[in-house]
Order: sequence, then C-alpha cells, then structure tokens
Amino acid sequence: MSRNGGWEPRTRLGRKVQEGDITTMEQALDSGLPLKEHQLVDQLLPDLEDEVLDINMVQRMTDSGRRVKFRCVVAIGNNDGFLGYAEGRDDQVGGAIQKAIEVAKLNMIKVDRGSGSWEDSAGGVNSLTRTATGKAGSVEVEIKPAPQGLGLAAAPTVRNILELAGVQDAWTSSNGNTRTTVNLAKATFNALKNASQARTPDRARRIQREAEGEN
Repeated sequence: MSRNGGWEPRTRLGRKVQEGDITTMEQALDSGLPLKEHQLVDQLLPDLEDEVLDINMVQRMTDSGRRVKFRCVVAIGNNDGFLGYAEGRDDQVGGAIQKAIEVAKLNMIKVDRGSGSWEDSAGGVNSLTRTATGKAGSVEVEIKPAPQGLGLAAAPTVRNILELAGVQDAWTSSNGNTRTTVNLAKATFNALKNASQARTPDRARRIQREAEGEN
C-alpha cells in the first residue's frame, strides 16, 4: 500500500514515484514522462494551496431541456516555484472545484524564478529570470522581473497566481478584455509556462517524445 491512501499507480511515472526512484516534483517534471495521475502530485507536493479564481454558471439547451453547469477556474501552488491551472465543469459547484483542482495537478509546471532585475544580486528567487508573455483569447499578459521589495504590481487575479507560484516581486501589464477572469488567469499561467519551457532540458524533451502515448 502506498503512502497516498492506497493509490495504485498505473503509469510509468507513478510507479517511479511510488517506488522512490523519483522523490521530488522537479525530478518528475524533468523526467519527460507524461503526468497523468494527480495522486503522485499529492505525494510529492503535500502542501499545495488552491485558489478559486472564478465560478460561472453555464447554460445550454439539450433535447431534454435547459441544462445548467458550473464552470470553475482554479490555480494551485506551493508558494515555492510550482504552479498548476485548470478549469472544471460539473452540475454542482463543489464538483466543479474538485475536478478543476485534480486537472490543475496534471498541468503542474516549475516556474522559472530568479533575480532578473539588474538592481538585484544574482542567485535570488524573488522574481523571474526574464520577461515572460502569454496569451489566452484576446488577453495578453506580460510579466517582468522586478527588484526585491517592490512587491507585485499586478491585478488581483494575476497577483493571486504569482503568489501561488512563489513570485514575490514583478511588474505586469495586460491587454485585451482583461475583465474576463478566465482569459486573464490563463494568459498569466501561459506566460509562466512559456518561460519554464524555454529552459526545459533537451534530454527531457527527447524522453517526452519517446514516452508520448505511454502509460
């Protein structure tokens, strides 16, 4: 029996985590193996926090009449470099939140933190190493490194995501229909994801290609 409530892994990455061959989330992401089981994230990052960024009621017509579902936007993080994001839908608000959290764990990234401001000494992790940009729908978000102590010059949604990622200092700007929370949140996550992928090791990319479609 595993430490995670009897979880029996069904993927190669899950088995490596359960057997102790992979002991950190960074190792799991660097392995290049597909992340398909949220339980392994629970095991490697037991102190994750979640933030519900938006809840909307979605209606659509079916043959049996009008059907109502809830769409929930969630970000999760450990406030120390790891971040996930997802949307979930369900007939109940609680179900939508839970689905979003589980999918967000499968979308986990390691944020490329650093001290990218010329005003800071090298070696810090208070900000980003470089400017990051991301898009979602009509919204584009730009995140720039800022010196230690500045704080987060950001809209509330962007700030919540950066805090979950462990980014303490940053300048941000956004364009487009920023009143649409889902696009603003997704563009922020995409910016951080784009920055992290730029540093993905070639070996991990190769392994990921080889493992594509593999459990």
